[in-house]
Amino acid sequence: GFTVYPSPQVSTSVVEPYNSVLSTHSLLEHTDVAVLLDNEAIYDICRRSLDIERPTYTNLNRLVSQVISSLTASLRFDGALNVDVTEFQTNLVPYPRIHFMLSSYAPVISAEKAYHEQLSVAEITNSAFEPSSMMAKCDPRDVNAAVATIKTKRTIQFVDWCPTGFKCGINYQPPTVVPGGDLAKVQRAVCMISNSTSVADVFSRIDHKFDLMYAKRAFVHWYVGEGMEEGEFSEAREDLAALEKDYEEVGAESAEGEEDDEADEY
Repeated sequence: GFTVYPSPQVSTSVVEPYNSVLSTHSLLEHTDVAVLLDNEAIYDICRRSLDIERPTYTNLNRLVSQVISSLTASLRFDGALNVDVTEFQTNLVPYPRIHFMLSSYAPVISAEKAYHEQLSVAEITNSAFEPSSMMAKCDPRDVNAAVATIKTKRTIQFVDWCPTGFKCGINYQPPTVVPGGDLAKVQRAVCMISNSTSVADVFSRIDHKFDLMYAKRAFVHWYVGEGMEEGEFSEAREDLAALEKDYEEVGAESAEGEEDDEADEY
């Protein structure tokens, strides 16, 4: 599933923290893989990469649709190394609850700029790892090379219990763009989906805002009036706290493994 989370700075509704915590509680139980999207991150990409001064929801939705189209391309088109959607779960979800993904897309480039850019495989792969290309506001650490270089230089940290790190799919169909839209038509593009412990930042941010509101029971009566019980709020919040802890433990396992490796090297 694809889910839009509240932005750190841009708010569209006063009850966003409640809705996010309650929906994440459901997503934990009813989805196998959820891709996080964040309006502010996509706004920033539109402003920075496409030179759109005031992006509208149409601009945002076109960029989101490009990501969804790329991730599902192998269902519709032929390719040398097709990746089935079920493989996202197989290759990216180490534990059932750790299934919230980051996505990034490159190149995000306007038609005017496309003629001046080379857009090699290495360049667009690098771009996909940049925090500025991520569709949610969190920083999974900068990476400065294409996949092969990333593996040899070890500039990105991988958990020691998942040695492969990368799964690549190649599709013969070049990306299709909306006629007259913001994005340039290019011959090749890369869409990355990753399972990173940095998404815990998104949850901790939402939980903090939830706690500030729920401490005063602000707007809870709206939900109770619609048939919900107050206990559902507490249950959802506890589930999110457990999810934060899960991500913390996965990150700690990775750090411990790294320390052991360093000890072995010396």
